[in-house]
Formats: sequence, C-alpha cells, structure tokens
Amino acid sequence: MSDKTLIPNDFANVTPSDTEVLSSFTIGLFVGTGGAVVVEGVSGVASTYQAQSGQYLTGRFRRVRATGTTASGIVAQLATP
Repeated sequence: MSDKTLIPNDFANVTPSDTEVLSSFTIGLFVGTGGAVVVEGVSGVASTYQAQSGQYLTGRFRRVRATGTTASGIVAQLATP
C-alpha cells in the first residue's frame, strides 16, 4: 500500500513573502543555497530551520517568510490530485 499524496508530482519556485501563501498541495521544500528558512505551518506557527545547501524540508508549509529567511533557491514540492 502506498500513499501517493506524499510523492511530489509538481514543483514551484518559492519567493519568500510575509504575506503570500503557498499552494495547499505543498508537502516539502528543497533549499538550493543554505541559510535560515523561516516557515509557517498550516496552523500559522512559525519556525526557523538552519538548512544546508541541497537539503529537503518535509512538511505541509503555509508560507516561507521573507523576514529572517537567508536561504535561496527554494523550491516547493507539490502533491496535486
């Protein structure tokens, strides 16, 4: 048995923003160039990750905040129906 909703089938470049919301189908983020990544979960709670270049962050993220984010080349992994 497999859960295909956990396998990304589309991708989108992310521009960090304190106001824009990511797609509801976001199941993770890829970080191209390492640094701090400030994210909000679906509940709106913010957390800061110190990501390395090439690292994947798994989770259902609502937003990647511009304030505090120093990483770049962030790509959202999407699991669309």
